[in-house]
Amino acid sequence: MIDRNDPSTSCMADRRRFLRAAAGATVAGGMLPAGLQASESEPSMPPLGKAEHVIFLWLGGGMAQIDTFDPKRRGSSRERKPGTDYDVIDTAVPGVRVCEHLQRTAARMDRVTAIRTVHHEMIDEHAAAVYWVHVGRPVNGTIQYPAIGAAVAHELGPADPQAPPYVLIGYPNVARSPGFLGPKHGYLYLTDLRSGPRGLSLPPYLTPHRHARRTELLAALRASAPIAAGDASWQSYLEAQEAAQRLAGRDFMQVFDLEQESADTREAYGSEFGQRCLLARRLTERGVRFVEVAHNLNFVNGTGWDTHKEGQQQQWVLIRELDQALAAMIDDLETRDRLDKTLIVVATEFGRPAEFDGAGGRGHQSTTFTLVLAGGGLRHRGAIGQTDDLAKRIVERPVSIPDFHATIHHALGIDCHTELYDGDRPVPITDNGNPVRELFI
Repeated sequence: MIDRNDPSTSCMADRRRFLRAAAGATVAGGMLPAGLQASESEPSMPPLGKAEHVIFLWLGGGMAQIDTFDPKRRGSSRERKPGTDYDVIDTAVPGVRVCEHLQRTAARMDRVTAIRTVHHEMIDEHAAAVYWVHVGRPVNGTIQYPAIGAAVAHELGPADPQAPPYVLIGYPNVARSPGFLGPKHGYLYLTDLRSGPRGLSLPPYLTPHRHARRTELLAALRASAPIAAGDASWQSYLEAQEAAQRLAGRDFMQVFDLEQESADTREAYGSEFGQRCLLARRLTERGVRFVEVAHNLNFVNGTGWDTHKEGQQQQWVLIRELDQALAAMIDDLETRDRLDKTLIVVATEFGRPAEFDGAGGRGHQSTTFTLVLAGGGLRHRGAIGQTDDLAKRIVERPVSIPDFHATIHHALGIDCHTELYDGDRPVPITDNGNPVRELFI
């Protein structure tokens, strides 16, 4: 038993408090310069946002911030001269400039904010960095945390009970998983736009009449199994079957038919990636809460956004694809009066340095890189945060990955201090993140 009147006990308590405070300061400050570490007194929380959906555009490989949303002085990959590899243009927001290949987005930057000072400590390992950006925490060997899409699905559910809350248009992996929240809050995924999710597509020989008869038989079998009524795994199985039955119906599956859109709309979105973005818009309209869209699954430039070596020479192809799809989505949502309801996120696992390697490509950089938000009812300002003359170090307004997650949650009206539960263990929904206040006030 602890004697609270014992001076040695008091000293130990003081020491524990000191160590906790020191650890908190280390985590909060990370590897930032001393002048950029978090202040002791945080300002009051801004008002919660009212967005209803998220479209999360994933640029796997590492988008070069210096070649896109945080351009600096002109460099040259051919001459191995550090700097921006493209010319720079003005945007709709005075003082905010982007690369020449983001021409469409530049005209819409008053509805966009490039957060230029995001950072974490994972440089060389893509999978770990992907996990960090999706989950909001580094990999932990003792607990499987949920991805942000799963956390949003858990907190808000679908906007329509006939739709899934979380859809992934791309390849699944652990970084997108529901973690300890369980499969109920996992994603529905697809890679083929023409067929939709294969597991939900009925075979051609199964006519509506035969499907109805099978559904009736399944219902009878469920009714005849009261012995399993209290079994949690059995109940979970039944719920999954019922959800699959709903989603396999024509009411939901027709959302994957892009031919229902006008030719002008489909053309505005552009390439296959653009068509994925168009499908994402349709899914949110149908009631899906969180849609992730992977860009460049087939490496149209040879390397994707991981622009080592010769990949840098064709990076502009990806930037233009992103530009067209992002601008089209902003216009489309605005025309439908859904831009304020839909938060668009452009994310990547880390950035790239100003210098070029021997083959004219760029390496990895996590000391500062850019993630982008658009729509969602936020008070956009083109850009937040300032980096040095080669976009390598943070000069002003650092934003951590937990802060970025907290901003997404806050925009959706979710308290970023909410606790999730791994069994009976409380786990904060973000790793001590705080929303970017400037976007809400």
